[in-house]
Order: sequence, then structure tokens, then C-alpha cells
Amino acid sequence: MKLKSKNRNIKSALIITTYNWSESLELVLKSVKNQVILPTEVVVADDGSTSETKQLIKHIQSSFPVPLKHVWHEDNGFRRSTILNLAISKSESDYIIHVDGDCILHKNFIGDHLRSVEKETYLYGPRVTILEPFLNDLFKNKITKFSFFAKEIKRSNKNIRIPLLGEVIYKRKDELSRKLRGCNLSYWKKDFIKVNGYNEDITGWGREDSELVIRMMNQGVLGKRLRFKAIVYHIWHKENSKDKFDANDAIQNDALKNKLTHCKNGIDKYLAK
Repeated sequence: MKLKSKNRNIKSALIITTYNWSESLELVLKSVKNQVILPTEVVVADDGSTSETKQLIKHIQSSFPVPLKHVWHEDNGFRRSTILNLAISKSESDYIIHVDGDCILHKNFIGDHLRSVEKETYLYGPRVTILEPFLNDLFKNKITKFSFFAKEIKRSNKNIRIPLLGEVIYKRKDELSRKLRGCNLSYWKKDFIKVNGYNEDITGWGREDSELVIRMMNQGVLGKRLRFKAIVYHIWHKENSKDKFDANDAIQNDALKNKLTHCKNGIDKYLAK
């Protein structure tokens, strides 16, 4: 399917978060190069990786099909909200699509998001699991394509791509979905800035994406689930520490209870510069 004429000229930035896993990031960037429809730019949001990640990006940049930027800050613990704000402030596009650096993209991933763009809407898509026993083979052979019967993945209907079916079943809603994942999320940059982006008071794992979306919904932005399209393949890894989860959950509950549309500690500090 071609892009609709109204979506053809959308300038899109793919934001990829990463931290000290260049082996995984290399596969993600390879899958970006294989996209049927490319984003306008790619920005790697680096939460304090060592020089290995910088060297990988520098090596790839000259042959990359679109501008590839590397936005880094010092390693001071899990600060995903902060590096995302910083990376998005450096983007030059109107529409933001973001994934994590452990998620390989289906070849139609970018196109599926752009075909689904609507006014005052955020989109969230599915995640298929790449199984732990196959990681050595994955990295050795640099695999980025997976059929439904691929041995490397956990088979589920999340890996079936039938875009028209998804359009028929799923419509915009004004409620937070338990299926929302920050590793497959997109929205208009202006809607993001209006709520002041990610809340940087949220550190450590958990709630940064859903708290952002709650403020967006309080501002009138609705959510739409992308099903049977916009697929990412999540590379298995050990779970992050959840020691900050309760504190982050309290911040999210405050946004829910008080119908907040803005956070104080957000992206505005970078835009002002």
C-alpha cells in the first residue's frame, strides 16, 4: 500500500533509545535501512553508553540512507525520559516514531505508522518476542527478517500483518490501554511539546510512556492501537531493576487523579536553548 497523499509529505523522525548494547543496536539500524518507506531522519537517544556505541554509529552514518544523529548524555542511572526529551528536541521533523534499541523493525514498520497518522492521535503497536535460546544465532547471522514460522520468535498473532483488518477493528479511544508499549509508539511532535514531553522526575524503569500518554489524553489526544501491522521484534534480555516503580507509579497516579496536561520538568528546557 502506498502512502495517502495527505501523509506523503510528513517529515518523520525515528527515535531509537539505547544503552550499552551496540550488538543489538546494529541489527535495529540494519532493519531501518531495509524499510520500504524510510523516515526522514533517525535519532539515536543514548542514555550514557560507552564509546563502542558512538563508534558503531560513526561507522554506519556515511552509508545510512537518511540523516543519522547520535544524541548522548552522561551515564547517571536509568534516565530514559531525559534522553528522549533531549533527542526529540534535536529532531527536525513534525512526527515522532520511537522504538527501543532492542527492537528489530518489520520492513513495513515506518510505512504502517505513517499510513495510520491522524490529527490529535497517538499510535501504539505490537511487539513480538525473540526467544533467548536463539540470540547467539541472531547476532552471528545478523538476522532482521522473521516469518510467522521462524524458529527464533514466539509465535503469536502479533506477527500477522493484515493492515486493512486492523483498520476495521481498531478505532481511536480516550482510555489508556494496557497494551501500550514505549518501544512502539508514535505521535505528533506538537502534541508532545504541548504537554512538555516526558516527565524527567520519572527515573528508573516504568511508567514514563504511560504517564506521558495520560497527559496527552487529558489534552484531548486520543489513542489508536495498531494491530496486524507496525510490528517490532523484541530481543530477549534480563529485566531492568524495578526499584523506582512505586515512585513512578505515584507520579502517574497524580496525572490521572488531577487530570494533568503538563509536567514541570520536561522538554521545554532544551527547546529554550
